[in-house]
Amino acid sequence: MDIRALDEGLSFGARVGGLTASQLNDANVRAELNQLFEDCGVIVFEDVEPSAQMQVDVSTVFGPLKDHPVNTVARADREDATLTGVIEIATGDEKCVVEIDGKPLITWQPWHFDHAYNDELNRAGVLRSIKIAKEGGRTGFADGAQIWRDMDPAIRAKAEGLEVLYNLDLRYTHQKFGLPKTFRELRPHDIDMEAMIASKPRSIHPAVWTRASGEKVFHMTPYGCQGVVGDESPAAFALLSEIWDEAMRVIKPYYHQWHATDMVIWDNWRVLHEACGCNPAEERIVHRTTIKGDYGLGRFETTPELSGAA
Repeated sequence: MDIRALDEGLSFGARVGGLTASQLNDANVRAELNQLFEDCGVIVFEDVEPSAQMQVDVSTVFGPLKDHPVNTVARADREDATLTGVIEIATGDEKCVVEIDGKPLITWQPWHFDHAYNDELNRAGVLRSIKIAKEGGRTGFADGAQIWRDMDPAIRAKAEGLEVLYNLDLRYTHQKFGLPKTFRELRPHDIDMEAMIASKPRSIHPAVWTRASGEKVFHMTPYGCQGVVGDESPAAFALLSEIWDEAMRVIKPYYHQWHATDMVIWDNWRVLHEACGCNPAEERIVHRTTIKGDYGLGRFETTPELSGAA
């Protein structure tokens, strides 16, 4: 394998070229990849076999696959039972369309970590692009450890110990902070969002947590954010917005431009990611697998813990 830095000037990420299916059976290769993932947070696999089976095989190097916790999400594995755990993210007439800087975008999602609305956070995700849009369609990745290191210490002090509430309300019209200044929604999600929200209790996750290495990680998202534990007032959202704006001030992201022979894995406990969206007139299809695991710090909301909530 050819292992290189992801990009010059970044404190995270690696590129791996030349990985073959036969190498995945080698225990030493698997151990090396797992250590690289732990150290770097993001691995871009280049020039790999562009198949669903290869995606599953690469994914299981890092742990068992996990089904997506929302049953309305499209599954790519419905016609092939051997590919359980592969979901499909695609453009379509039912998808939300937004406008940023005057440009319409479909399948756009702001910076977030996966399954914030769940008590259990999956270990990682693996993406492979099946149909690549000619215009847009990039995926952004940012290191929560770098963000935390570079934040103003006074703002970090406000984030320490903060527990954030989330749910499945992913409507941008309900998002109270964190949207781009030029953001406008052109077409809402064509799904029963109220039913989705009611399907799960609210979740709670820390805004910052500490890895086994002792490294602290900024790990927050405005996406589905419902306030902080014990406070859902405008003041709470003002605090969250202040913290988020500081994180966005210091963020040093990597934006991946897709090729058919790429696969990307990212650490969902450490790395935030963003779907940059593409031209609504173009077709874009991405397959994703989810790696099972949990950092053990999330939980669902319980009435006694929030009896004093505003």
